[in-house]
Amino acid sequence: MPIRAANAPVSWGIMEVEDWSPHLAPGIFLDELALAGYEATELGPYGYLPTDPEALGVELRLRSLALVSAFVPLRLKEPGLDLQPAREVCTLLAAMGARHLVLADALWPEREAVAGRADSAGPSLTASQSRTVTENVGRVVEMAASFSLRGVFHHHAGTYIETPDEVARLMESTSAGLCLDTGHWVYGGGDPVEAVERYGTRVEHLHLKDVNPAALAEARRASLGFLDGVRAGVFCELGAGCVRFPELRARLEDIGYDGWAVVEQDVDTAGGFSLRAPFENARAGRKYLRRVFGI
Repeated sequence: MPIRAANAPVSWGIMEVEDWSPHLAPGIFLDELALAGYEATELGPYGYLPTDPEALGVELRLRSLALVSAFVPLRLKEPGLDLQPAREVCTLLAAMGARHLVLADALWPEREAVAGRADSAGPSLTASQSRTVTENVGRVVEMAASFSLRGVFHHHAGTYIETPDEVARLMESTSAGLCLDTGHWVYGGGDPVEAVERYGTRVEHLHLKDVNPAALAEARRASLGFLDGVRAGVFCELGAGCVRFPELRARLEDIGYDGWAVVEQDVDTAGGFSLRAPFENARAGRKYLRRVFGI
C-alpha cells in the first residue's frame, strides 16, 4: 500500500489533556476532515468519537473515511499498570479493521515543565523505573497482538520518553515498532530524517507536524512547559518550519514505508497562538502532502 494521508482530532484541538480546547461536535470534525481531503482519522480521546463499532462505522462510511489507529497515553513507570483503557481501545480498533495501537507515556508534570530541555533540566527514569516501563510496553504490545494489532511507541515531549537517547534505550529493550512524530522528535532534540536512517523499517507509523525553530528556541529560553509551548506556536503549518520533509520522503522511500501519514497539528483553539482555523490548516497540510509527498 502506498503512503496514504490521514489526520486526527488533535488538529482541531481535541486531545487527552483535561480542560484543553473546547471539543467540536464529532460530526463536524469528521465533515471537515473529509472535506480537507483526508482518507482516514485516528480515534482521538476515547469517547470523543462513538465507541460502538456499528455507530462509528456509520459515521465513517458516510464520509468514506477509515479508522487507522488510536493514540493511548499510559503512566508507564507505574508498577501494576492497569491495561484496561488500552484493552478497550484495542477492542474498538480491531472491530474497525485498524492496524496500529499508538502507545505513549503519559504527560508527567515534572517532565511537561521541562519539555525540550529534558537533557539538561529534567528528571529521568531510575533503573527500576526503566525496567517497569520496558515491562509495561511489552505487556501492551503483547496485548495489542492478541487483537491482531501492531503496538507502536510514540515518543512525546513532556514525558519520560522524549529525547532520542530515551527512545533509543526503549527501542533496544522492547519489540515495539516506532511511531515517528516529526514535530515531537525535533522538540526532543533530534532530526526526524536521522531517525528514519537509524531505525529503518522499525518506523511503522508516522505523525507529521512541523516546528517553528524560533518559537522552539524561545520556549526553551523562557522555560515554557510543553502545553505552553504549543500555545506559543512551536508547531507550525507543514512546510513552514524546520522539518526536512523532502529528505524525509526520500528516506521513507528507501525503507519501503507503506503505511499511513497522519497529520497532527497540536493546537489550543481556546486561545493563545492560532495558525488559522483548523479546517484551513488541515487543508493546507493536505495540499503540502500532495506537493511534497505525492500523496
